[in-house]
Amino acid sequence: MQKLKVILFILLFLLSSNHFILKNLLLLFYLLSVSICFSQKAKNKTVHVKYISEPIIVDAVLNEPVWSQVKAATNFWQYFPTDSLQAKQQAEIKMLFDDTNLYIGIKVNASSNQFVIPSLRRDFRAGGNDNITLMFDTFNDGTNAFLFGTNPEGVKREMLLSGGGNEIRGFNMAWDTKWRSETKKHDNHYIIEWIIPLSAFKYREGETKWRFNSYHFDTQDNEMNTWINIPQNQFIFNLAFMGDMIFEKPLGKSKSPISIIPFVNTLVSKDYETDESGSDIKIGGDVKFTIGNSMSLDLTFNPDFSQIEVDQQVTNLTRFEISLPERRQFFIENSDLFGDFGNSRDANPFFSRRIGIGSDLDGNSIENDIIAGVRLSGKVNNNLRLGILNMQTAEDIVNEIPTTNNSVLTVQQKIFSRSSLSVMFINKQATKDYDFVANEDKYNRVLGIDYKLASEDNTWVGKYFFHKSFSPNVNGKDISAGASTNYSSRNWNIRLSGTFVGDNFRSDLGFIRRTDIFKSFTQVERVFWAKQGKIQKLSISVTPIILWRPELNFENSDYTFITSWQAEFKNTSRLEFEMFNRFTHLYDEFDPTGTDDAIPLPADQDYYYTSFEASYNSDKRKRFSYSLMPSIGKFYNGKKYSMRAQLNLRLQPYFTTSIQINYDKINLPDLYPDAEIWLIGPRVDVTFNKKLFWATFIQYSSQRDNFSINTRLQWRFAPLSDLFVVYNDNYFTDNVFAPRVRSFNVKLTYWLNI
Repeated sequence: MQKLKVILFILLFLLSSNHFILKNLLLLFYLLSVSICFSQKAKNKTVHVKYISEPIIVDAVLNEPVWSQVKAATNFWQYFPTDSLQAKQQAEIKMLFDDTNLYIGIKVNASSNQFVIPSLRRDFRAGGNDNITLMFDTFNDGTNAFLFGTNPEGVKREMLLSGGGNEIRGFNMAWDTKWRSETKKHDNHYIIEWIIPLSAFKYREGETKWRFNSYHFDTQDNEMNTWINIPQNQFIFNLAFMGDMIFEKPLGKSKSPISIIPFVNTLVSKDYETDESGSDIKIGGDVKFTIGNSMSLDLTFNPDFSQIEVDQQVTNLTRFEISLPERRQFFIENSDLFGDFGNSRDANPFFSRRIGIGSDLDGNSIENDIIAGVRLSGKVNNNLRLGILNMQTAEDIVNEIPTTNNSVLTVQQKIFSRSSLSVMFINKQATKDYDFVANEDKYNRVLGIDYKLASEDNTWVGKYFFHKSFSPNVNGKDISAGASTNYSSRNWNIRLSGTFVGDNFRSDLGFIRRTDIFKSFTQVERVFWAKQGKIQKLSISVTPIILWRPELNFENSDYTFITSWQAEFKNTSRLEFEMFNRFTHLYDEFDPTGTDDAIPLPADQDYYYTSFEASYNSDKRKRFSYSLMPSIGKFYNGKKYSMRAQLNLRLQPYFTTSIQINYDKINLPDLYPDAEIWLIGPRVDVTFNKKLFWATFIQYSSQRDNFSINTRLQWRFAPLSDLFVVYNDNYFTDNVFAPRVRSFNVKLTYWLNI
């Protein structure tokens, strides 16, 4: 009850400064006005980690005598297709450590050696193939973890997980660290042996316990298994469900190396629109320090991200900007400290992709060079996290882009079992005076506070935030606030949330789809678990989403009512049907087809339209898998038919290919445009071995009048050290197929520990 009082006090304090927010969000907190009952904590499993002084040879044989002296973590439970039975094929995990390394020996049993291994590329996704993953919560906080995994071919993956494992977007797969792994396949099992430097982790000196869990995917017996029994209504990687790994002696201070990662990039390019050719040699790099055992200091100088795979294009039929995921390594580690504020869809005050991107004089997005940056992030102690980010971008006088300083300061305090209270300050400011910079654009700042609720058993999760922006000549209507409460049980999932964004709220480093909104989002889902047959579970849900305009006397501007039926099958396929009832009031004229010189739909009109959508995802374990998503129905004052398709072919483990096909046919009444919009994206991935990869991504978008080719050869000649050869080609496709921009670059990156 004391916890409840604290939560309510925080919410009322944050919202009391704006009466109508309190009035309209009060309903959202009724779930918190009753006692929150936590299920009794299950008795933890433990695995003991033995201290050793003798050397271990990493050969996937496990023949050193000390391995036989260690008791294994085993007795895995099924997570799929059921969560009430022991796994058919068990895994056995043994762990040792010395002053510098953690040693892990694993035996994973299987029905045969006919494993599914789509690729030899590092950082593979777990779904649809055989693999095992280990999760380490080194601060015992249930909110962040280090993940390491491998498959029967010995391909490695390492990731960071934040947010307690409550959302898939909590994964950061771009994080890398040096560690060793060897694997040997046998007739009915495979053996894995790892050496992970303790410096790869962040932890408190003198610690004797980490929270730990493991999950492995078995394609032959069609099981997903976990060491700790996790209910199926939670994610398999949820950090509320973990056991303990007990070290035989306290961990000492990690002797973390200083990592220096220089690069050299040569580039030649030609712009066929301006008939200009260019060449460039760029030199820069990163430096990584560890302060104590738990804080990371990262420096970057003249960074270059040309080796990163191009963004996947999307067809946008909405009136709003679409966000794309961050892929740049520098922004990844501890990114939740900076980017997990507010509402990710409507009111995210910090979106790291804003840094290094500018607009030319025609409003087109272009690269804006980053001069240098620094990031300090990590744990001050077991309950307190700190994040400081500072980036300086270069000026571009030709395009009237000023040099700016971009800064973020965050502090996060853990409270109760898994909840946290965070404060952030964001500042973007031009560091020189320019005639072309308007007074209102000289700086933009945001100050905010967020509370994240996560109960011990993850039955209750939520987020509550209050942010205020500061810009020249702006007084009032510059706040953003929201609340979201989720209840999840085996048979019910209920979400109640609301978001407010003031008309003058502004975050130049954030992702704000639109201002002057009050949005209500409610979802009620009933889940039925099948006891026999081919179906694993059925679910039905109703999701009303309603938006109002506070500055227009709370006029209803939009609503979407989604009714959904979903079936998930024991062979991992999935079928879903949805109905969308929509209302939109257009305040500005809008052409959803994006047709040049077309007559747009008129402003100040109401549109009511209903559509139907189906989707089917096939069994990903098969060599050929696919997903289909047709939809049909009304669209504003016309009609729309769409088809989304994804086709995948695997010739393991060296070759995978896929193709994305999106087709939209829009028919509007006379005077307004019709359109057939295509988006086609074939992708080919060849992994010659664990060090040499070749990937080609081709994209055609009729909406963007663009055909592009991105092909990239990567040679990992040393641990985390790469040679990239990248070719990019773009073509116009509207009236004539003609080259637009072409580039070729070679980049060498070397990771040196000193």
